[in-house]
Amino acid sequence: MRFSPAAATTILAFAASASAGPVVRFEKPADLSLTQKLFLADSAADRFSLLPDDSQFVFNFNQPQQNAGKGGELIAANRKTFPALVSTNSGMAVGRVGPCGMNTLHVHPRSAELQVVVQGRLITEMTPENGVFEADGTTRRVIRTELGPFEMTPFYQGSIHSQFNPDCDEAVFVASFASEDFGTGQVADSTFAFSDDLIAATFGQSIAGEDIDKVRKAIPKSIALGVDECLKKCNIKKRAI
Repeated sequence: MRFSPAAATTILAFAASASAGPVVRFEKPADLSLTQKLFLADSAADRFSLLPDDSQFVFNFNQPQQNAGKGGELIAANRKTFPALVSTNSGMAVGRVGPCGMNTLHVHPRSAELQVVVQGRLITEMTPENGVFEADGTTRRVIRTELGPFEMTPFYQGSIHSQFNPDCDEAVFVASFASEDFGTGQVADSTFAFSDDLIAATFGQSIAGEDIDKVRKAIPKSIALGVDECLKKCNIKKRAI
């Protein structure tokens, strides 16, 4: 293909006008969290320049939990609360369960959990998934353990599990996770977030329709008091609904 001088002049003029057009610049938002900045770093090595203070590599579990239940508290180290965990695929939590306290049925959607008791005693229960039965082949299996100091049990990813302190002194556990964003979902809270019709259809006649709101209010959001024998043993009064 050959261009005439006139055609070449026209093309060059068009190119010049195009290059002189407005240049769109994308500015980085100024309000990015430290965790977001760590994700956007060009390399793993560059992340460390975003963590210039050595204290940023220390997480303190000696802090109160926001909106804690009345039976204890749980402090979680994840990539939001502890940005230094970004890219580690690891997380951890420390739970303090008060006398007769229970960490109500819950799941971790993105990780298995290894739980070690470091003080006191805990009774744990877990149902792994559908299809796991007792020896009779029909009864859903519930794996129940009793853990003392420095004893450990696994809770599998997505399994429903709980912990109960049967004694009158505080129990403390440490939980490790294979995710920096392991997440937690309380089973009761999630269940009763659905519509009344769906709840009634799921539970049949076990919950009267007029009592649904009462049941909702009676379910604590995290660690709750509630086992009669322990409450009597420890002289703890049961809360009124």
